[in-house]
Amino acid sequence: MKGIVLAGGKGSRLNPMTLAVNKHLLPVYDKPMIYYPLSVLMLGGIQDIALISNPEDQHLFQRMFGDGSRLGLHITYFVQEEAKGIPEAFLITQEWLQGDDVCLILGDNIFFGESFGQKLHHAISNLNGATIFTQQVNNPQRFGVACFDENDNIIGLYEKPSEWISNSAITGLYLFDAQVSQFAANTHPSQRGELEIMDVLEQYRQQQRLQHTPLGRGFAWLDAGTAESLLDAGSCIHTIEKMQGLKIACLEELALRQGWCSKQTILQHNSNQSQSAYDVYVQQFLEQLP
Repeated sequence: MKGIVLAGGKGSRLNPMTLAVNKHLLPVYDKPMIYYPLSVLMLGGIQDIALISNPEDQHLFQRMFGDGSRLGLHITYFVQEEAKGIPEAFLITQEWLQGDDVCLILGDNIFFGESFGQKLHHAISNLNGATIFTQQVNNPQRFGVACFDENDNIIGLYEKPSEWISNSAITGLYLFDAQVSQFAANTHPSQRGELEIMDVLEQYRQQQRLQHTPLGRGFAWLDAGTAESLLDAGSCIHTIEKMQGLKIACLEELALRQGWCSKQTILQHNSNQSQSAYDVYVQQFLEQLP
């Protein structure tokens, strides 16, 4: 399976704050926002990753990650000129995908919870069409939501309903089989001028090949796409890390635990790094290794 991080084209819900910097490069507490979605793909065992950004910021991501080899990854960079909707990601990367299954995550989504890796691996292993990850929220009007029958089958998908239909929000993490590029090509721009991921999901649903994985009670899903939610996300990450003494979305730790790179590779790359709290954590983690 391949992975896509959609860091978006021009335009952002955080404007005008992001006129000078892509929101995915903004820090969420102690690391850039982009670290969080990238860590989810790594947690799912995915090493072949496409990072889609706008043309102005692509070089910043390349400077940050290079080709990904220091983390045992293979990162390919793509440009999305304008924010034309999530399905465009599959059209941009169609040749790169080469008919593989794919996990797509939005660049402003943060996931954290016990056994998340197990949930993700199980969903990947049992993929039959498409899988969405849902979470109960108290403000479903902000999100796309899914409705279920008594057997927990998905019977309806609704984009930001003005009236209460369901509180099962569809998060920004999706699994798709090789047919996704074809389904994305079948979609047409909505009234807001974008291709809608709900139209892709509906095609899978009509074929009865749309599954869902509920993230469950106590799980943290943060959509850091607005100024307020970005602040909330930073506070949440700070509280958890301070309480546990562990870093969320530490890419070096994930790569080493997966066996994708060596301690020496990380030491060599971090030799000239600043002594930030993140760098100190990585150094201390390395010192514990044989």
